[in-house]
Amino acid sequence: MQFKNLSVSAKSVTSCVIWGDKPIIFNFWVRGDRTSILESWPSSSRNLAEKPPVLVNAAVTYSKPRLATFWHYARVELVPPTPAEIPTAIQSLKKIVKSAQTGSFKQLTVKEALLNGLVATDVWMWFYVSEIIGRCGIIGYNV
Repeated sequence: MQFKNLSVSAKSVTSCVIWGDKPIIFNFWVRGDRTSILESWPSSSRNLAEKPPVLVNAAVTYSKPRLATFWHYARVELVPPTPAEIPTAIQSLKKIVKSAQTGSFKQLTVKEALLNGLVATDVWMWFYVSEIIGRCGIIGYNV
């Protein structure tokens, strides 16, 4: 370990300590009879102080169009049903129950049956994902 004074003035002393192969710069500020360390930065880390504004600007530039797209779809898709849509949902549910009772679901086209199956699978998988998150683990599930 080597110790060097780089500069000395009436208000401060800048010193350098060589620790292994890494220099560490200390600025000592003299206030009356007291001395305090204002900053202690390895010289290799000085570039890190200059990088955050550049990284933040890059992140903002990257995120703005994607967040705009997300908010566009979120306003449309993630809105709870309005009171006017509730009777329509009830009628749809009644129709599903009636088709199960009468067996008219057998008259669905392949495309409609496939879409109904995908929606049911989606709901089923989200149930499992929420259960795994709630239990904080995947133990207990046959995955």
